[in-house]
Amino acid sequence: MIGMENFTFFSPTYFAFGKGQEKDTGMYVKRFGGSRVLIHYGGGSVIRSGLLDRVKRSLDAEGISYVELGGVQPNPRSGLVYQGIELCRKEKVDFVLAVGGGSAIDSAKAIAAGTVYEGDFWDYYQGKPVDQALPIGTVLTIAAAGSEGSPDSVITKEEGMLKRGATGEALRPAFSILNPELTQTLPPYQTAAGITDIMAHLLERYFTNTKDVETTDRVIEGLLMSMIHEAPKVIADPNDYQARANIMWAGMLAHNNCCGVGREQDWASHNIEHEISAVSDCAHGAGLAVVFPAWMRYTMHHNVMRSAQLANRVWGCPMDFADPEATAKAGIEAFRGFLKSIGMPGTLAELGASAEDIPHMAHSACYGNGGKGFVGNYVTLNEEAVTEIYKLML
Repeated sequence: MIGMENFTFFSPTYFAFGKGQEKDTGMYVKRFGGSRVLIHYGGGSVIRSGLLDRVKRSLDAEGISYVELGGVQPNPRSGLVYQGIELCRKEKVDFVLAVGGGSAIDSAKAIAAGTVYEGDFWDYYQGKPVDQALPIGTVLTIAAAGSEGSPDSVITKEEGMLKRGATGEALRPAFSILNPELTQTLPPYQTAAGITDIMAHLLERYFTNTKDVETTDRVIEGLLMSMIHEAPKVIADPNDYQARANIMWAGMLAHNNCCGVGREQDWASHNIEHEISAVSDCAHGAGLAVVFPAWMRYTMHHNVMRSAQLANRVWGCPMDFADPEATAKAGIEAFRGFLKSIGMPGTLAELGASAEDIPHMAHSACYGNGGKGFVGNYVTLNEEAVTEIYKLML
């Protein structure tokens, strides 16, 4: 493949970063045209922590009316999206505000798109680009998915448990409030799963066939190294604000696509993981912790120097020019060791999936929802190859 590709890049989200920023939520909703808001959130943590009340007080102070819809699950479901669309239409909502993590934001995006669309919102999750949506704001509570700055959303359709993504510039939030303090109450497992998700978003872009993309290579490598540096600190001390802050901003940079412009991207690992979490309902980041090292091992020979470069630059493995495969393998083992050190799983069984699930998962990854029989761009993987990658996770 030739060198850096032409690209357009527009990232219009207004970010308010730091302590206490959620108190200005109402001001930002008003600034971006909201007057009747759907507040969309998950379970009890935003209520227990008092965050939801602070957000509502902020809206009240600006004279902005709102309706609420809680109940977002990890791997957010289509059923709640349909409820949200119906509620928004009935209540004449003109702005959707997600309070929570990537699941709440992804669900809010689906509702925002579906409310102004005459067809079934699921059309967007079968490949139709999202060209219009209600404006969206976010108050982020976990650094992971990067949905607070991205044009992407992932939803699980309950009928058949299909986990699929939609994309479109209309889904980029108008504003996102990033207060690292809000992530300090997360359990260590969720924090680690979030860090893994961030690293996976970077690696999906790093493994490319595009030549001469040194600038974005170095940006990705730097962000990966910051995760390696900050993760042990935050696992040791969940209240380490500075580590939380660095991780939170990296999560946004990893997925708003400033690291991915001008280069082909892969995304096989995400497709492979979606099938695991559809079967087992595991945390997305935990699934990626099992998938990515297996995918890296399987595809290593496609461009061994790229794998060795990652091992050398990011993991500090000495470059063996006589045997770059040894360097590449050392990098994969360093990655595995790091993931284990922060409490991430290493096998399918730890995720709640088994060898019996592999045929279904491999077929669904390649053919489900109108798939053409393969996944990935760095290396094109058919059902047989995906099956072998799942076997490496046993």
